[in-house]
Amino acid sequence: MTTTSTRAALLVCPASGKGRAARVAGSVAAALREVVDHLDLRVADSADGTARLAREAVADGVDVLVVLGGDGAAHLGVQACAGTSTALAVVPAGTGNDLATALGAASADDVVAALRAGARRPLDLGRVAGGPWFATVLCAGFDSAVNERANAMRWPSGPRRYDLAILAELAALRARPLVVETEDRVVELDALLVAVGNTTSYGGGIPVCPDASPADGLLDLTVVTAAPRRTLLRMLPTLRTGRHVDHPAVRTFRARSVRLSGPPWVAYADGERLREAPLGEASLEVECVPGALTAVGAPR
Repeated sequence: MTTTSTRAALLVCPASGKGRAARVAGSVAAALREVVDHLDLRVADSADGTARLAREAVADGVDVLVVLGGDGAAHLGVQACAGTSTALAVVPAGTGNDLATALGAASADDVVAALRAGARRPLDLGRVAGGPWFATVLCAGFDSAVNERANAMRWPSGPRRYDLAILAELAALRARPLVVETEDRVVELDALLVAVGNTTSYGGGIPVCPDASPADGLLDLTVVTAAPRRTLLRMLPTLRTGRHVDHPAVRTFRARSVRLSGPPWVAYADGERLREAPLGEASLEVECVPGALTAVGAPR
């Protein structure tokens, strides 16, 4: 039974999770109709279609935009809802689901319960100067190079593609001079990767910035500095626990804004490739915008 007057849109991204979103769309819609007054069902046929339908739903004045999909679809929902009165909810149906996890949504049931309880919270967002908003993590360096290589490969399919991309990038790995400028310091490092976290995790639950909070008005930075490959191989398992930040090769910072410059790295944010020039051609400026998004759930 509906407990609040709520108009919602359910944005379905059928391809998410190798078709999982399409398979569960009917049951998710039925569950949502129990807790909202009106549900507008919108089905996207591409990334461009997802972005367009999200913008249209917000322009139509829905109270809540519910995205059924993975982190890529959630990222597009963030672009539409940021700075508006429309709240964003994410029903996880992808492979990583890092934003849904950060919002405490492991399933559609969690989103339904949050809507029933009226659980809405302000969420900080990162914003790239001249570019998009991001809700989770922006990264550049080794991890973004793995993404680049894997995306360019046509064989093999599935996880083995990323395994081979990791091995290839490890073989080519070398540190690059990186300049990190915040509001109160300038640090020059020989770095292998940099992560700027609004929330803790990326890549399906890797807590690269384990102390990040989406409600403190700050960004957390994790920089892995120059180290031998054997050291990095020993460090990799600690990424899953967040213990990597205790390693001498890892530096952490906290800042309201940051400028990154130096290496010829492409950056990814929320798992999506940024279209801006690599850092070596133009610095990348990122700021935290407190409370830029209203989220359904209890941000962690």
